[in-house]
Amino acid sequence: MPVIKTPFTLRLLVSDNAKIRKIAELENRSLNNMIETLVKQKIKEYEQNNGEIVLTDEDLSLE
Repeated sequence: MPVIKTPFTLRLLVSDNAKIRKIAELENRSLNNMIETLVKQKIKEYEQNNGEIVLTDEDLSLE
């Protein structure tokens, strides 16, 4: 089954963007992959502290 990813616009401070780019470069990742990895890490941390986030079909709709 293919993985569906949704594109969106992200606005960052220039300094934050530069720092994330540096981290991505040091870890030999693309900027997109670095941001996706950081988001997944934060979700995992949140769920460890607060329990699993249960999603409904409505949450997963692409509209």
